[in-house]
Amino acid sequence: MIGLVMSGCKAQQETSAAPTILKSVNDHFDILVGAKTVHMQIAILPNELEHGLMNRPYLSQDEGMIFLFDQPQQMQFWMHNTQIALNIGYFTPEGKLAEVYSMYAFDERTVASRSKHLQFALEMAENWYSESSVTAGDSLDIKALARAVKERGFKPESYGLPKL
Repeated sequence: MIGLVMSGCKAQQETSAAPTILKSVNDHFDILVGAKTVHMQIAILPNELEHGLMNRPYLSQDEGMIFLFDQPQQMQFWMHNTQIALNIGYFTPEGKLAEVYSMYAFDERTVASRSKHLQFALEMAENWYSESSVTAGDSLDIKALARAVKERGFKPESYGLPKL
């Protein structure tokens, strides 16, 4: 009789594991870009991609937001309701930095990429790329980004990232 009670308790303990809590666009993930760790938010959903860093009064040092797309494309961003000057880096599906542009507070002109083969865009504070010595050809840690996307509850492979 004692053996049955003890094994019943053990089974109950094994099935009462805490549920996984998914992260949101408000959470930050530490991901390498070149040799620099960026504390980044991840915009995936249409409303997150559209809102971006609007109405944000500042970014902390090494803080940014990465925008993920489901397929390579030419990219265009603007600064509608964005209070702080930014730099945007456009990355290839392989995670290589291809292009960097300046974007100015409240400037509603689009900042388009030259390439049509880009999948990620990383917005950082003005001059971050040059001050951090992150230049064209440097890599984004794709595996860390894939893990973060999974923590958000999305399939990394849907955004050209490695399947985990």
